[in-house]
Amino acid sequence: MDKRFYSFFNLTEEQAIAILDTPQAEISEDDSRYIAASHLVNFNTTDSIAALMRVVKQEVQDLDSRIVRRKAVETLGRLQAKDFLEIAGECLSDDDCYTVENAVWAIGEIGTTDIGILAKITDLLDRHGQSYRTIIQTLAKLDYQPAIAKIAEFTHNESLPIASAAITAIARLKRDFSQMWQVATLLQSRNVIARRLSIQDLIDAKYYAAIPDIAQCPVSLVFRLRGIRLLGEEGIASGELNFADVQPHLEKSLLDHPQTLSLVHSYENLPDLDFLIRELYETDFGRCYLAIKTIIANYSETAPAALFATYEQEAKSDYGAHFHVVKLMGWLKHAPAYDLLIEALHNQQPQFQKSRAGAAIALAEIGDPRAIPAIRSCLNSPIWDLKYASLLALEKLGDRSGYELLINDSDPLIQAKAKSQKPKANS
Repeated sequence: MDKRFYSFFNLTEEQAIAILDTPQAEISEDDSRYIAASHLVNFNTTDSIAALMRVVKQEVQDLDSRIVRRKAVETLGRLQAKDFLEIAGECLSDDDCYTVENAVWAIGEIGTTDIGILAKITDLLDRHGQSYRTIIQTLAKLDYQPAIAKIAEFTHNESLPIASAAITAIARLKRDFSQMWQVATLLQSRNVIARRLSIQDLIDAKYYAAIPDIAQCPVSLVFRLRGIRLLGEEGIASGELNFADVQPHLEKSLLDHPQTLSLVHSYENLPDLDFLIRELYETDFGRCYLAIKTIIANYSETAPAALFATYEQEAKSDYGAHFHVVKLMGWLKHAPAYDLLIEALHNQQPQFQKSRAGAAIALAEIGDPRAIPAIRSCLNSPIWDLKYASLLALEKLGDRSGYELLINDSDPLIQAKAKSQKPKANS
């Protein structure tokens, strides 16, 4: 599990517990019980688990305390605290739907074969206003066969993410994946949430046939890479796939050129550059990629100045737009962006990590050999996509030394890539 975002808060375990045990009405402006409940995910100890369970057991009415209680339930799930299971089962009757959702999810993380708890989770599908997607996913994860009939009622739900989860759950519970193509079609939905969540469902079903479609799905690179990586590693480990089955789709996604995506949006008329620049800030990356493709095709001469301007005004602090500006400078082969790209390559802030791999690719597109040492230094990074992108970038710049360096890398896909490039001995 990637834990780079867990430890933002400079608290010891004892400090976090003390804050969590402070009544909400007495909490100081400098402290946050929610942050304390979040931070204890870093301490899988008896004391932390006990403190979190004390919070869950409290009867609360005010919104702040409810939110803290929800977070405590989630953290106990992340800690896979088996002692919490009985209390989590009691939370399924809570009148706060978000606490119920988190309790269901936590039970799925902890794991159980308790028929009483599993039946109670199934009954939630009859309760109005619940997060049916989480309930359905958890029942499938825990392989609760008696829930099949009830889950089947949701396969045509008007909410695409709920229908997707239901189709996937039925496939997993029945061990019949013949209908998973329906979930794969959602990769081209105009609903961005449906596109994103269908990738998770395809992962859950181990539906390896969807890897090429995931590579073309117009969502954030993070979602595509996660889907391809998890399915690829699982498929290779099971013997159902070879690295060669995964490699082209993985590398196409890492390169991330909009030409390789199957876009779901379009323009009736050519927008002006200002409009396209603003589209880089959209949360629906399908719109961002359409804007990028349009900029490359129609504004290659004037776009760099506008990109520098938006970078200074806003994009340097907006991690989505930051990533798009970085990649666009590469696709436009704009050499004066070299310093900006080097800065992005070395950006250590967690939320800007995908820009680092993007910067490596962009520097290779610009073709300046001065970048080789900086990119080569990234081969020591623990971030797998940065290492893999750096290998691709170095090769484009004429440096293949990284393959020998990573021939025994701990990451299975990077190791497979390095071994696939190793020169074969003369026979």
